[in-house]
Amino acid sequence: MEISHVFARIAQRSSHESGRPWAFILALAVVILWALTGPVFGYSDTWQLVINTGTTVITFLMVFLIQNSQNRDTQAIQLKLDELIRASEGAHNRLMALENQSEETLQQVKEELAEACDEPPPTPAEPAQAR
Repeated sequence: MEISHVFARIAQRSSHESGRPWAFILALAVVILWALTGPVFGYSDTWQLVINTGTTVITFLMVFLIQNSQNRDTQAIQLKLDELIRASEGAHNRLMALENQSEETLQQVKEELAEACDEPPPTPAEPAQAR
């Protein structure tokens, strides 16, 4: 098995499991246990360093795992949307793979779609309103 496949499986599983209630309860239990051991270690610098180092290392690793899962999910959604565009009669195929275009192109397409819907496009300063 190649390393990218193994990493993808680990990332997907880790991302899924870290979002479950038991993971939060485990993290909370570790923090509570650490806090309770404070008096035993005299609230020393080493005692503080343990939680700081542990949380920093876990956060550092989780960034890569979650980003990989997010990239895969985004790519899957984009492919599904591209297929819907491709299969829809009257849809503009030029919208496929729009995520790879420049910011200027995205703004231009946004304005064209808003014009086609007879709605003024939202300015960059004001967020789009949910319908």
